[in-house]
Amino acid sequence: MARTSDSSSGSRRSGSTETVSLSSVDEKIHLTERGESPKRSAFLWLALFIVIVNCSWGVHRYQFQTLPVPLSADQAGKKGFSEYEAMEHVKALTELGPHPVGSDALDLALQYVLEAAEQIKKVAHWEVDVQVDFFHANSGANRLAAGLFKGRTLVYSDLKHVVVRILPKYLPEAEENAILVSSHIDTVFSTEGAGDCSSCVAVMLELARGISQWANGFKNAVIFLFNTGEEEGLIGAHSFITQHPWSKTIRLAVDLEAMGIGGKSSIFQSGPDPWAIENFAMVAKYPSGQIIAQDLFLSGFIKSATDFQVYKEVAGLSGLDFAYTDAGAVYHTKNDKLKLLKPGSLQHLGENMLAFLLQTAASSRFLSDKAIETSEDISQDQAIYFDIMGTYMIVYRQRLASMLQNSVIIQALLIWTTSLLMGGYPAAASLALSFISILIMWIFSLSFSVLVAFLLPLICSSPLPYIASPWLVIGLFGAPAFIGALTGQHVGYLILQKYLWHASSKREQKRSPAIQAELIKLEAERWLFKAGSVQWLLILMVGNFYKVGSSYIAVIWLASPAFAYGFLEATLSPVRSPKPLKIVTLLLGITVPIIISAGILIRLVGTITGIMVLFDRNPGTKPEWLGNVMVAVFVAAIICLTSVYVLSYIHLSDAKRSIFLATGALFGLTLSLVLSGIVPPFTEDVARAVNVVHVVETTGQYGENQNPFSYISLFSPTPGKLMKEVEHVKEEGFICGKEKVIDFVTFRVEYGCWSSDDTLRGWSKADIPTLHVESDEKGDGRSTQISIDTKVSTRWSLAINTHKIADFKFEENSDELVPVGNKIGIHGWHIIQFAGGKNAPTKFNLTLFWVKNYAQLTHKPDAQRRDQHLLLKLRTDVDRLTPKSERVLTKLPTWCSLFGKSTSPNTLAFLSSLPVDF
Repeated sequence: MARTSDSSSGSRRSGSTETVSLSSVDEKIHLTERGESPKRSAFLWLALFIVIVNCSWGVHRYQFQTLPVPLSADQAGKKGFSEYEAMEHVKALTELGPHPVGSDALDLALQYVLEAAEQIKKVAHWEVDVQVDFFHANSGANRLAAGLFKGRTLVYSDLKHVVVRILPKYLPEAEENAILVSSHIDTVFSTEGAGDCSSCVAVMLELARGISQWANGFKNAVIFLFNTGEEEGLIGAHSFITQHPWSKTIRLAVDLEAMGIGGKSSIFQSGPDPWAIENFAMVAKYPSGQIIAQDLFLSGFIKSATDFQVYKEVAGLSGLDFAYTDAGAVYHTKNDKLKLLKPGSLQHLGENMLAFLLQTAASSRFLSDKAIETSEDISQDQAIYFDIMGTYMIVYRQRLASMLQNSVIIQALLIWTTSLLMGGYPAAASLALSFISILIMWIFSLSFSVLVAFLLPLICSSPLPYIASPWLVIGLFGAPAFIGALTGQHVGYLILQKYLWHASSKREQKRSPAIQAELIKLEAERWLFKAGSVQWLLILMVGNFYKVGSSYIAVIWLASPAFAYGFLEATLSPVRSPKPLKIVTLLLGITVPIIISAGILIRLVGTITGIMVLFDRNPGTKPEWLGNVMVAVFVAAIICLTSVYVLSYIHLSDAKRSIFLATGALFGLTLSLVLSGIVPPFTEDVARAVNVVHVVETTGQYGENQNPFSYISLFSPTPGKLMKEVEHVKEEGFICGKEKVIDFVTFRVEYGCWSSDDTLRGWSKADIPTLHVESDEKGDGRSTQISIDTKVSTRWSLAINTHKIADFKFEENSDELVPVGNKIGIHGWHIIQFAGGKNAPTKFNLTLFWVKNYAQLTHKPDAQRRDQHLLLKLRTDVDRLTPKSERVLTKLPTWCSLFGKSTSPNTLAFLSSLPVDF
């Protein structure tokens, strides 16, 4: 660690604070001795600010937006990767339109992939064996212990996958160890899926073609899994890993995904064993991956899941998880389309994966020889990884990270302790006040940006006016946050300056008051700069304690400025008066942190703004301002963390007024663009996510004489009212508000619009599912047998009241799909989600085992559970447009798009239930 104090090594008898002996005269400070102000020019600071901002943006652009040139087949050669060839596969798959599980379009997509695989087999190297299997999975069920699907049972049937195994023809033992490369063919019902995940399938097909020319030199097999069912709860991966005979030979899994469309495909999950990421870093041509993305994903902040969870949790495999993340706001909407797929995106992933597979498939070993047995071993061997501007990837293990971070922490604490012991009480008080200035900076910055977050829903047409244009976040939240940070730190600076003047007034002075005042300003400036390192030191200590992988960012932002300060500013002289901080100290201190972290921090802001489109997963349950507050807090935190060193220089400059005016003007201009509608919140290419569902409901009814009622439900996971959307369909008789709460089993709609006009066409009573009690044996061990008939639906969700039911058994005919045991509920319900192909069964048997003393619990009030009188809730989905829903969809504005996910209903949904007192 570089030295972080000026003259605190001086003796206590000097009566100095940390760096200054205010009772002596430093003849070398010519500027202050002449009584001149050491202020820096406003022009210099505005220019420097522009340079820092542009350099940060340039780092982001180079790291995440610079893509390789797409190669043709001739340029790539037989053994290379050609984006042009891969794009032909994307075009063919997207031309089929949406192809969800159970659709005719998915059958066509499977047939296309199968034919492409057979063609690869024909042109493979003569010493390479290409085996193609069209796998039909049996019925099965999966319960994941963590993540998005915790507390749910995912049941499936009639799933089909294309599996390709490539290995050297004359090395039979190669089939005993395989690398799995996996992605999914299916899409949600609302999109053609150019990004998610036709792009991944296309990359895999082109990789398989290239690998088929290399594999004669492999020691291990490579398996390409083109699965279906990922969008319905990762069921395709589970069916393969638990049923296919080749799955037992897999030693390493690589999953390709998309949470946006195109751009660079980055690693956002790795491990548990670091072998895969270490090999990737060695050979990748355009490495891209950040441990901070893994930290956020695994924390649950990003509500998503991938097949990699199945491979890791169910099969116990290690590996890598890649994802495209550009334009996250188009995820699962109509705008996941071919024209938005950036050139070079497939080339980037393809060349990286080809190099990785050539490296690992030719390796004589996969993972470390020593087995990892305990969670402590796993945490110590976890890989810390990050790329530097997309050119080089650094990978080291948690064990080394802990050693480095402990070393930095200990050195920093020793230096600060020594400094404070030698500086005495004045130094301790100055440090405390300078750190208080940091706290005030945070308070002001957060307050200013959060205030804007609260105001936007009140004055804008959409509470999220920046979705289509994420750069608006800079002006809407970044500008107020920066003004707040500068204001807050300046308040702290004045408090610190007042204390230093008070402390100096107690000692005999040999300087004029004017010179003394200038020296105190310089002293305060230095304390504020060093307080920035204290901020990062605290963050590093917390991150190191919890073994947060992205703690390396704190190391960089602590060590680099501290080194620059120690090298250019600190002195061993106990009598030297302070000088103005050098500009070169700032530039040297923040250059490395900007190069390493600016790109990913800007990227994270873009990612967070993108996921706001789907923020209100239970529409109407979250206040409209909450999404804005999350974005505002994140932006303010980044500004406070990264600008703390820069801000310490501004207090002695003439630039304060100019910076306030320029930043305020930026905020005003941005707000004007939003309020005037010049920059709309949504566009045709970045649409608002909506759902239009024709609902047929018999909830609360049981018996032979059910009287169904139907209506169209219009709702949105994007925060905000639906008044503008309803204006386009006003003749359809929609009413909007919170008066009608709709329980879709997997989620609730507490704000939406509904219309009962002309809703009797497009469905029949024969489509309504049934829940029939076959037997009910009461007593101490009460059990109830129920038959379920989902009629025309092979996609449905069933919720079981865990306040009444202790366990259950689920059967398809006489085959037990879900045995008794290991059930947990979330918010009082355990949910079964079912998805299957066109030949999936529609009749099931459910045996319920009641909790003890159920009679007393039956009448127990629970004000927070409106559905406590229900034992079962069932929603069946049909991918069918009724005349009314089709009419509504046609009339909605082009900046609206249907949205689909594993828990979303299709365009026709039937709601049924079984009461507790049946």
